[in-house]
Parts: sequence; structure tokens; C-alpha cells
Amino acid sequence: MLDKISIGRYYPAHSFLHETDPRIKTILYAVYLVAIFMIQEPIAIAVLAGIVIVQLILAKVTPGILWSTIKPMLPLALFIFIINVFSIRQGDVLFSWKIITITGYGIGRAAIMAVRLMFLIVSTSVLLTLTTTPLKMSDALEKLFSPLKIIKVPVHEMSMMMSIAIRFIPTLAAETDKIMKAQQSRGADYDTGSFINKIKGYVTVLIPLFVSSFRRADELAVAMDARCYRGGAGRTKLNPLKMNGRDVLTGILFTLLAALVVVIDFSLR
Repeated sequence: MLDKISIGRYYPAHSFLHETDPRIKTILYAVYLVAIFMIQEPIAIAVLAGIVIVQLILAKVTPGILWSTIKPMLPLALFIFIINVFSIRQGDVLFSWKIITITGYGIGRAAIMAVRLMFLIVSTSVLLTLTTTPLKMSDALEKLFSPLKIIKVPVHEMSMMMSIAIRFIPTLAAETDKIMKAQQSRGADYDTGSFINKIKGYVTVLIPLFVSSFRRADELAVAMDARCYRGGAGRTKLNPLKMNGRDVLTGILFTLLAALVVVIDFSLR
């Protein structure tokens, strides 16, 4: 169900990654994002999978939480796999009929693209959303982007908007699930009929969802205004971020592991 989606939801626990400085985790996410889209060889993908498993263990993420993170993205991964299977025509032909051609190379590349998406989702969840509160994430982004203040970029406001957007993903998912159940109790049907009729049926979900989203945004703005929020100028932190030696070593270690994966991949090509 949509209300079980854990993407963007903080998972409270006492773990190694929970206690790691969020700036280090944000940098590591960027590093692994680059590594994920650079590797192509199965051995390198297997090594990266081992590193991700270590991260899951360090974050104390349960299988149930991991499954609720991956499950909503499986249809998208399947769609990406199918599109790539039919669009890549290099290599030995395994099946051909009219305009449809399936090759062994195309299946391999399609599988790699789908696996990349899964790695991307898991890395985002483990390194950022599941192990970092929205407040700490906002503080980390503000610190990392602080050099942009020189050119008058509103770093604080930009960081807050990004953290709020991530935080509201599970909220909007739960709201969508609630609206769909309410409409189904009134006779709405989202599972039968033609594709066009299904699209028309989802209009009864989108309109209330947009109205609810605007209402929540207005309530959030009123709450921030009531607390005298005036942007980042002159603001101080109740709990400022502090980076220690362990955080630096963690960043260096996982960066070297990501570099090792890329080196292994290039050495096998």
C-alpha cells in the first residue's frame, strides 16, 4: 500500500550511519551516484552490492523497511528493463518478429539499467532519508552549499525546500492512499476498464490530492510565519553539526571502496 512507502521517511535507530555526520553521508551519496552510473561489468556490480549490504547492516535497516523502499520502484524498474530490451539491438539476436528484436546484449544492458535504479534508491534511502532527520539534512545541505552565498544564492531557503520536499514524500503517499480508499468506497474503480478509462478514473484522485497539497503548504507557511521564520539571515543552530575523526575516516573509507569498484569495472572492460 502507498501508506507503507518508506522513501523520504526517517527510520529512528541507534546505528553507525545514524550517528555519522550528514555532510559526510551527502558527499558519499554523490560519490556512489557517480559510481553507480559508471560501472557496467557484473563483477563490479556484485562488489557494489556487497558494499550496499554493508551499509544496510551499519544502518540497522530491517528487511521489511528495505522491501517497503524497493517495492514501489519495481514497476518502474520493470518498465526501464522492457524499454531497454526492445530499444537496444546490438549483439546476437535471440528473437525477432516484425519490428521487435531482442538480443542477448540488450537483455544484459537492460538488466544493468534496472539494477542501477535499485542501487540508486537503496543508496538514497540508506545514506540520506532513512538515517538522517529532515532538520539535519537541511543543515548539511546548507553547510555544503554555503560557498554559493558569495554569489547571492539563497542557500538556506534552497536547502530547506529540498528537505521539506523529501520529507513530504511519505505524507503525500499516505494522502493518496487515503483518497483512493475514499473514492473506492464511493464506487470508483481503478483496476478494470480500458486504459483511457483508468486514466480518467485517476482524475478523481489527482484533483483532491492537489487541493490537499496546497492546503498543507499553506498550513506549513502559516506555522513557519507564526514562529517568526524570516529566512537564513542571522539564524543560529540549537544543535550545530560537529564532524569528528570517525566521520572523516568513514567518508574516506567508503570513497575508496567506490573508487575500487570503478577501477575493477574499467580493468574488466
